[in-house]
Amino acid sequence: MRLWLALLLLLAAGPARTAEEVVLGLSQDQVSISTSFSGSEILIFGAVKRETAIPEGPPLEVVVTVQGPDRPVTVRRKERRAGIWVNVDAVEVDSAPSFYAVATSGPWEEVISHTEDLRHAVSIPRAIRSVGAPSGVLEPQAFTDAVIRIRRANGLYIRKEGAVDLREQTLFDTAIALPANLTEGLYTTRVFLTRDRAVVARFDTTIPVRKVGLERWLFTLSHQQPLLYGLMSLAIAIAAGWAASAAFRLMRPQ
Repeated sequence: MRLWLALLLLLAAGPARTAEEVVLGLSQDQVSISTSFSGSEILIFGAVKRETAIPEGPPLEVVVTVQGPDRPVTVRRKERRAGIWVNVDAVEVDSAPSFYAVATSGPWEEVISHTEDLRHAVSIPRAIRSVGAPSGVLEPQAFTDAVIRIRRANGLYIRKEGAVDLREQTLFDTAIALPANLTEGLYTTRVFLTRDRAVVARFDTTIPVRKVGLERWLFTLSHQQPLLYGLMSLAIAIAAGWAASAAFRLMRPQ
């Protein structure tokens, strides 16, 4: 209730710069990854700020996206030859989000047009950038499709149609689940308002995702002092093996 009250106060404060404008709030302004991190959920809520009454005509729709840091991805295709699976082709996808979720207030085809999707890179395929594949590679689009398929199966790429609750064309909210295998970095949150499948307003913000505690210390050590990190990992592995061996000897009947 306090969150909605704060949004209503923002709506009443100051003139709007456009006919319809997004006022956005988040249930948490950062995500901390610790050793016990098993995933999280972010509530994204907001309101539409207007100077005038709700426009007549097609109803307002809302699209919300959350995008993790972009990384290049090398995708390989295997074939069975002489009874052995071997890599036959490889394509480097120039940039693919480590996490991407898109939620809409209605069916995808009724919310945003293909042209607007191209312009704003809203859908999952449009968020992936692949300039081109080697000339000898057949069906290069299949490599991008493979990235989407694998990350969707791992819960990293999500599309939720009808998951944004829009009330009176003014208040909206949705929940985005973040999996445990998140990549550290800034996660961009975008909200699009559309009418007749065209974008009429947009709002962007970011959510920092950071390792904390032991996770942060190990991550820093592995990058800044890799030799010490490797020796420490080796020592832990030797100690764990010795402890397991000693435990089995004690459990073995005499």
